[in-house]
Amino acid sequence: MSALNGTPPVFGRYAPASHVLIHVSDPHFLAGGAALGGRYDVERTFARTLEAIRAVHPAPAAIVITGDLADLGEPDAYRRLRAAIEPVAAELGAPVVWVAGNHDERPALREALLDGEPTEEPVTGVWDIDGLRLVALDTSVPGWHHGDLDPAQLAWLADVLAEPAPHGTILAMHHPPLPSHLPLFDILELRHQDELAAVIRGTDVRGILAGHLHYSAHGLFAGVPVSVASATCYTMNVARPAAEVNGMDAAQAFQLVHVRPETLTHTVVPVVDAPTDDYFSEEWIARMAALAPEERLEVFSRKTPQGPA
Repeated sequence: MSALNGTPPVFGRYAPASHVLIHVSDPHFLAGGAALGGRYDVERTFARTLEAIRAVHPAPAAIVITGDLADLGEPDAYRRLRAAIEPVAAELGAPVVWVAGNHDERPALREALLDGEPTEEPVTGVWDIDGLRLVALDTSVPGWHHGDLDPAQLAWLADVLAEPAPHGTILAMHHPPLPSHLPLFDILELRHQDELAAVIRGTDVRGILAGHLHYSAHGLFAGVPVSVASATCYTMNVARPAAEVNGMDAAQAFQLVHVRPETLTHTVVPVVDAPTDDYFSEEWIARMAALAPEERLEVFSRKTPQGPA
């Protein structure tokens, strides 16, 4: 965001995004702040994620967390997660969209995060964010780790999508409707994908946000872009042969989703403390904004002539 009247300058063909979403996934909190698997300090990495979220955008339209909010579905785990994120969300003025994952337990999630009745009903919802419709689906299956969408939830989604929204619709779900190159995730894939495709094809659905894989991935489903956010707890070390991929305490990330009339973009934001250059800054943006377009090209695009080698 530029300091120029709080409005980002436009240097190219695209106007600023109408909406910016924060897409986070798989925090896997545990009761009492326990370490996941005895080694992953999930509360520490989530706190670092929140620090990064504060830094990347001053006013996101929503913070979407696509499932596996708790690792064992413990009530205290949900309370701890809520206590961690709600102050940041309030500071940024952004609603939190909770999405259920296979590690979640619907009754505890409903009671601790939604202040609702502790039932096994799917955790679904619809948000109208200044004309952008955000729909949370529940692909969790009580007692199992694979994903599914039953006929009742698909019928509900079809009814929601019957009328288009001004800025279109984004679906948020845990299990992505995409293949994985890792055999383990094929066992835990989302079922009834053909039926989901039949519901969303030809509607105003512009994108699908998902999690579950613990690594970033992108693809198309029924002609709709799908973006999978990596995890905040631990990630899969995909720099290994597929059969040998396992978890590692590194490369945690979330995504910035910029919504424009023409397109959606998904930027993977690494949660890392690394030395960073300081060439570009608010002052640099202000200097460029003071120039005419052709002057900006001359200053920043023209290559410096090189002498003979």
